[in-house]
Amino acid sequence: MFDLSLYFITNSDNICENKFLNIIEEACIGGVTIIQLREKDKSTKDFIELALKVKKITDRYNIPLIIDDRIDVALAVNASGVHLGTNDMDIKTARNILGKDKIIGSTAKNRTRALESQNNGADYLGVGAIYNTTTKVETKITSIDTLKDIVNSVDIPICAIGGLDINNIDILKNTNISGVCTVSTIMKSDNPREYSKDFLNKINTLIKKENYL
Repeated sequence: MFDLSLYFITNSDNICENKFLNIIEEACIGGVTIIQLREKDKSTKDFIELALKVKKITDRYNIPLIIDDRIDVALAVNASGVHLGTNDMDIKTARNILGKDKIIGSTAKNRTRALESQNNGADYLGVGAIYNTTTKVETKITSIDTLKDIVNSVDIPICAIGGLDINNIDILKNTNISGVCTVSTIMKSDNPREYSKDFLNKINTLIKKENYL
């Protein structure tokens, strides 16, 4: 089972490794429920080495580690799963490689993509961006109406993503999502532990917390 309530996506840009790993540990202590390691520019070797270090932390707190894009890295470190964007390996092929027990997430910006991802075996969807983001990922705004349409169209859990923080997630009220993804708000926090704790508390007052197989 995995809990998507507070989904932390990492960003190691311009941060030394020790500080990066410390932020992850502090976020784990604070209550993040799942972590995605996103490294767009690292070599395979460097990505694997970092993923192994991160996994030691996430294992310590029994938090699933998801690898962004890279199925080879996920296999190499025995991560809990992968998250696949629209330009990554198709979900059916990924499922054949990873097996039935690994988590596969998919990005969906519309109902058609969401249904396709579900039918091909995705375990959850990341939907957004709800707001503009400060990460280098290309942003296309997803309306709350579209988010609700996707939620109502699929049976798998959905995380909202994109510029969301503790001060603006009220927009997600009554959307029936399962969690909130965040990157910069934790990475840039002066106190990742306390921020994660407060953010999770806010999420749990706003949405119904559920666990999914």
